[in-house]
Amino acid sequence: MNNVLTEFAGLYEKFESQFNNRHFPEKPEKLYDAAEHYLSLRGKRIRPVLCLMGNELFAPLKQDAFFAANAIELFHNFTLVHDDIMDHAVLRRGHQTVHKLYGESTALLAGDVMLIQAYDYLSKINTTHLPKVLSLFADAAKKVCEGQQLDMEFENRDHVSLDDYVNMISLKTSVLLAASLRIGSVLGGAGPANQENLYSFGKNLGIAFQIQDDYLDAFGNAEKFGKKHGGDIMSNKKTFLHLRAMNVLEDGKKVEYAKLLQGNDETKIEPIIRIYRSCGVDEWAKKLKQKYFDLALKHLEEVAVVSVRKNSLIHLAESLMERQS
Repeated sequence: MNNVLTEFAGLYEKFESQFNNRHFPEKPEKLYDAAEHYLSLRGKRIRPVLCLMGNELFAPLKQDAFFAANAIELFHNFTLVHDDIMDHAVLRRGHQTVHKLYGESTALLAGDVMLIQAYDYLSKINTTHLPKVLSLFADAAKKVCEGQQLDMEFENRDHVSLDDYVNMISLKTSVLLAASLRIGSVLGGAGPANQENLYSFGKNLGIAFQIQDDYLDAFGNAEKFGKKHGGDIMSNKKTFLHLRAMNVLEDGKKVEYAKLLQGNDETKIEPIIRIYRSCGVDEWAKKLKQKYFDLALKHLEEVAVVSVRKNSLIHLAESLMERQS
C-alpha cells in the first residue's frame, strides 16, 4: 500500500488483529476447515474496513464497529463460497475454491455456518443500535441474494438492458459496500442525511468497482487479478462489456460474436476480447467507470463533516479505481 492509504492500512491492521484467528470449532474438521479456507486467505477486507471508516468518520472507533465488521466479512465470504459453486469457479484469490477442495455439499454447509456466525457477532452489539444495524444488515443480505439470482437469470436471457445490469450489480455488489459504510456511520452516531449520502457514495463506488471488475476479467492479468482470465466470457455472463458490444457491433460482427458465444471452451476467449477492442468496448468501460466514480465522490462531498476527515475514503476509492491488473 502506498502512503496515501496509511489510514486504510491502519484500520486494516486493527481489524485483522482481532479477526485473524479461528472463528469455528475444530470438529467436524472438514466442515470448519472449509469455512476457514477463504478467511485464512485474508482478502482485501474492503467491506469490514469500510464499516470501521464509516464509524471513524463521525466518532472514535467503538467495539461495536468491530463486531459489525466481523459479521460483514463473514457474510461476504459466505456469498463467495456459494457464488463459486453456482459459477463453477475453480479459483478464488489465486487459490482453489472451497467446493473444489472440500466438495459441493460441504461447501454449502460451510457457507451456512459462516452466515450463522455473522449473526452471532451482530448479537454482541449494544442494544441501543442493534435493531437498526440488524435491519440494515438483513436488508443488504437479502438484496445480495436478489442480485445473485438476477445474475443467474441474465445468463439465460436473450436481452438484458444496461439499466437491468446496473440494477443487478447494485444489488449483488454495491449494496454490501454501501451498507458497510452506513452501519459504521450508525454506530458512529451519524444523522439520517449523512447516512444516506454515505450509502450513496458506497453504492456508486460499488458500481464503478464492478465495471472495473468486468474490465479486468477480459483485459487484466489473471495471476495478479486472482481470478481465471476470461471467466465471465466462458460463462457467457451479461457483463458491461457484453452489453456494450451487443449495442454497437454491426450486423456482420454481431453474427460472428454470437457464434463465438456458443462455444464452450477457452478458445473463444481471445477472439471475443479482440472483438471487444475492435468496437471500443474497453475504452467505453473506462469512461462509464469514471461516471459512477464521479457520482460517488459527489455524494461524499455532501456528507456534513470536515473535509479532511473524508480523505481516507477518497484515497481508498481512488486506489480501487487504479487497479490495472
